[in-house]
Amino acid sequence: MSTPQQPPTQQLAPQAAPDRQAAPGTPYSLYTSPIPVTRTHLGHALASEWTKIKSVRSTMWTLGVFLLLVVGIGLLVASQTQDEDFGNVPYTITAFFGLVLGQICLITLGVLVISSEYGTGMIRTTFTASPQRHRVLAAKLIIFFAVAFVVSAFAIGFVGLMTEAMHSGGEGKAWGGTVVMGALYVSLLGVLALAVGSMLRHSAGAITAMLGLVLVPAILPAFLMLSESMRTIGEKMMEYNAPNALAKIFGLDNENAAGGAQLGLLVGLTAAAIAGAFVLLDRRDV
Repeated sequence: MSTPQQPPTQQLAPQAAPDRQAAPGTPYSLYTSPIPVTRTHLGHALASEWTKIKSVRSTMWTLGVFLLLVVGIGLLVASQTQDEDFGNVPYTITAFFGLVLGQICLITLGVLVISSEYGTGMIRTTFTASPQRHRVLAAKLIIFFAVAFVVSAFAIGFVGLMTEAMHSGGEGKAWGGTVVMGALYVSLLGVLALAVGSMLRHSAGAITAMLGLVLVPAILPAFLMLSESMRTIGEKMMEYNAPNALAKIFGLDNENAAGGAQLGLLVGLTAAAIAGAFVLLDRRDV
């Protein structure tokens, strides 16, 4: 007896889901996110770093103390001077005394901008959200420099305006250039500190290194110049250390009031530190 033949089964191709778009040449579809995907760029990193720097308490404390030192000491010095004291110096000279101490605040903030993330482990989240590490570091450098320069220029300019108002009978030199040069110098010190913090990845170590870089050249020449063989080195260190560089910028040294050589040295040193920070950032794990 012959068995009845079964009708042939029909092979059905799977259909694509209505919310999916089928890829060419494949029976299955690929998922399309309903959320628009935007290619990230430096602007996103800048917005992120701006949010960070304005949200943490360390920024408010360090910049607050900086303003207190520069403005407070500057106005105190201005109140103790006479009109004739401003014959050969700009009115912003009173801000110099506060900047000598205030620069330490910007150095500390520069280190904390990046080292604090390494200390808490949040740097892993940052690099996960933005795998392009060089973009993150560039954004930190740009945002910090902008903040430091604006705050420094405001403090120096405010002290200059108040000093000129208090001693309107004097003949102080034009002081607009000292606002830019002084703010640029202390801001670059902070950027240098940020680069050192990126390389060392440790807050206390980076702050100590930067304090040594600022204070040792100001103290060591007094001992080096006791020796005839080391006198030349001591004189150069005395000429280019941070306090004397600021003094030249603000016109305390009549022979070289601009301080261009000192600022140029700081620019070169900062550029070298930034280059080293970028190189080490890609070569080491988080």
